[in-house]
Amino acid sequence: MAKILDKQRYKCAMSAMSTVQAIERAIPILHSGPGCAQKLSNSAGSSGFFSPNIFPCTSVNERDVVFGGEKKLRSTVENALKVIDADLYVVLTGCTAEIVGDTVEEVVDEFREAEKPVIFASTPGFKGNNYKGHEWVVDAIVDQLLEPVAEHEKEKGLVNIWADVPYQDEFWLGNLRALEELLRAVGLTPNTIFGVHRGLANIRRIPKAEFNLLISPWVGLTNVQHMQEKFGTPYLHWPTLPIGAFETSKFLRAVADYARLDRTKVEEFIREKEAYYYYYIERYADIFLETRAMAKKFSVVADAQYALGITKFLVNDLGRFPAKQYIVDDTPAEYRQAIRGYFADLNYGIKAEAVFEVDGWKIHEEIKKTDYHGYPLILGSYWEKELAEKTDAHFVNVSWPVNERLVINGYYAGYDGGLRLLEDIYSVVRTRFN
Repeated sequence: MAKILDKQRYKCAMSAMSTVQAIERAIPILHSGPGCAQKLSNSAGSSGFFSPNIFPCTSVNERDVVFGGEKKLRSTVENALKVIDADLYVVLTGCTAEIVGDTVEEVVDEFREAEKPVIFASTPGFKGNNYKGHEWVVDAIVDQLLEPVAEHEKEKGLVNIWADVPYQDEFWLGNLRALEELLRAVGLTPNTIFGVHRGLANIRRIPKAEFNLLISPWVGLTNVQHMQEKFGTPYLHWPTLPIGAFETSKFLRAVADYARLDRTKVEEFIREKEAYYYYYIERYADIFLETRAMAKKFSVVADAQYALGITKFLVNDLGRFPAKQYIVDDTPAEYRQAIRGYFADLNYGIKAEAVFEVDGWKIHEEIKKTDYHGYPLILGSYWEKELAEKTDAHFVNVSWPVNERLVINGYYAGYDGGLRLLEDIYSVVRTRFN
């Protein structure tokens, strides 16, 4: 029997158009029906250099289903190259084009000698969600744009940073910049391909990196493994987004050991940042530790990255105790056991139960039945706002969809990111005193 999901937190794989959009001066060309393109454009969350409303689309119709859409795709690519001033064109396929068997790879191959690069990624919704679509776009870039470099062309200290999915994570850009600054401070040269002044120039540097740094429980793991096979580039997989002092210092020490950095300089930087961080914690300790307006227990409803990162932060930096934590990104089965292990290794013997669930109704019903021993703290998507009202909980909108707030360059990564998250949480808590 067909199953209906309530409050689903991910989109179809062709939403990888947002991954392309996050690369400066890159534009997706959509080989799909107009309904798909419009639906996904409404959820892209940004205009940027190219607005989603002008993304070229073949607008596949009934005739194309019968006779094939290659001719229309060829024409769309040709005209996009003529009228849109981009640096990179990425063809993405929807379900219809894939089902009828359009030979997209052959059409794109015709533009191999074009003035600007044209690549493609197979992204029909029936193959996966936008987390997987993001990975497929990165693989397309690696396979169709890049070649291995000689060992002497490698740049010492250059590190490619990979984190969560642009736009699906509202804080993606701020987090990347914060991670860049952390690596730069300990003597490495960060390389990211998303955001302003990165783009194609930084893409070309990917094979030259000394290693890849993946900061994510699972998204992007196949990408760095693939780059290791193709370019011989090793990778450091750090599953937790470092939020606050405890996890950020731990992260920097792991990076320093992996990259064989001067630990004296790294420890000096950590001491400086921790002194700054704990100065603010001490200033507001009465609010953090003595308020009776919030229970000690909390739940996060988010993708694996934020569920894990925020849980570790609230346990290790703030002394909170985790109730069940809900992971809503449809994590592939092969990664789930490892992620459960991350939640079982918090600190002081504290463990959290990670629940992999994509049905919002089930999550809400379970939270309603949970005894938080006071006013609970729920960090989740905008869809948890109504739940928070019903359970008299404190609510912070941290995961998609983020309709409660505008995020421009905000971030939670690093020492300052932890302070920002505390501001967000306790700004809500203090409203109970009014």
